[in-house]
Amino acid sequence: MLERKGSCLKVSAPMLFSGASALLASGRSELSADITEIDLSGIGDADSSALAVLFAWLRDAKAMNSSLRITHSPAGLVSLAALYGVSDFLPLA
Repeated sequence: MLERKGSCLKVSAPMLFSGASALLASGRSELSADITEIDLSGIGDADSSALAVLFAWLRDAKAMNSSLRITHSPAGLVSLAALYGVSDFLPLA
């Protein structure tokens, strides 16, 4: 589901409503101040719950005085963020 590689957390499971709670908890247990990147290259599918999970992780990182960038976002997720008007709040790289 999540793989840590240095300062990167790579998500390797679909980011869908059915697994959002587990993914959120898994990410929260892996997040630390030295994590600076969330790599979405392995997610395949994503729905609007992916945005909720990402925003929660961003808030958690901020609480640790850290910042995250989100890399390899699939086009569908970028499109959802635009649809909901939250693109400017996601640190997409």
